[in-house]
Amino acid sequence: MSYSVHRGRHLLNTPGPTNVPERVLQAMVRNPMDLSDPVPLAVIESCFQDIKKIFKTEHEIFMYASNGHGAWEAALVNTMSPGDLLLVPELGNFSTGWGEMAEALQMRTETIKGDWRQAIDPEKIRERLAADTSHEIKGLLIVQTDTATSVTCDIPAIRKAIDEAGHPALLLVDTIPTLAVTDFRMDEWGVDVAVTASQKGLMMPPGLGFVAASPKALEAHKKATSQRRYWDWSLRLASESYRTFCGTSPQSQLYGLRAALDMLLEEGLENVFARHKRLATATHRCVEHWGKAGAMELNAIHAAQRADGVTTILLNEGIDGAKIRDVCRDEMQCALGGGLRNLSGRAFRIGHMGDMNEALLYGALASVEATLSYLDVPYEPGGVTKAIDYLVAERKKNRDG
Repeated sequence: MSYSVHRGRHLLNTPGPTNVPERVLQAMVRNPMDLSDPVPLAVIESCFQDIKKIFKTEHEIFMYASNGHGAWEAALVNTMSPGDLLLVPELGNFSTGWGEMAEALQMRTETIKGDWRQAIDPEKIRERLAADTSHEIKGLLIVQTDTATSVTCDIPAIRKAIDEAGHPALLLVDTIPTLAVTDFRMDEWGVDVAVTASQKGLMMPPGLGFVAASPKALEAHKKATSQRRYWDWSLRLASESYRTFCGTSPQSQLYGLRAALDMLLEEGLENVFARHKRLATATHRCVEHWGKAGAMELNAIHAAQRADGVTTILLNEGIDGAKIRDVCRDEMQCALGGGLRNLSGRAFRIGHMGDMNEALLYGALASVEATLSYLDVPYEPGGVTKAIDYLVAERKKNRDG
């Protein structure tokens, strides 16, 4: 018997890229139009206005034909100068990576070390900023959730720490795995720069990067001396679409974005957040049950710090997380995320963000459980049932009022 030919749908449960809804795909399948045609211009303008609703901001939005790393760089070079010092609370691979990018751009970084299993205490941030009486620190690089560790942090608490220290540093926040997944309120929370990308909660293919900038960030931009051209906010603040995108606009991506924004706004952001919270809680209950056999556990120690869009499962020594990921993808037809950097080979990740529902989650969790059985990894059977029981109970609550 041969298993070499696969039928049916391959499940995508990586924490980015994520499933792209058919409605978004269909919106993207159209010929490009003249750059001055009113049809694409109207779509572009509406996207700039409605993405503000997702960031919950009235501030300036910049869009780039890039991935999230491009948005990282745009945020840095537009607000910082070579030699500027940035404070980086360590949450995992991506907080570290953003800091490394800053160093590559000739900026300096100082890391508040973390253990990759819990968020940095905001009091440590307050203490460090209070000690910086000369205001040498120009900004903080914060990831709302680190996709590698699935640890999330409290942005309002960090803002409070900055304010209590009386420090003028900019608050730069990576919302790449959290925007349209977990609540984010740029203006209310006093965030100066927020970055995101298209391939996660926004339910699109990779290829669009976004930066939202407060008036304080725009003032910092006027003084920043980092070399930039494509990323330059000054050039992109022009009203002409050609200058807004520093050249030809990515029309197909923008048509897809328009459809994705429509879907999110039709569902309602609070419902979007609640849906992700339910799916995350179901996943956590499943993994906690598997872990009763002693071979695995949730990487994020504290329940309140567990991400709503991705779950990182930490494995005992001797269990190969990369093997679990590969077998689940190749044999069970379900793609997972692997462990990154410090967690390479020691963990795997289940994504449950974007265009995701109960049925897709059941399929993913069952595929993982089948993989554990196939590889003889110790686990307590019945984890999927725990997820089902929770989600069915939630639906009954909703039905019965």
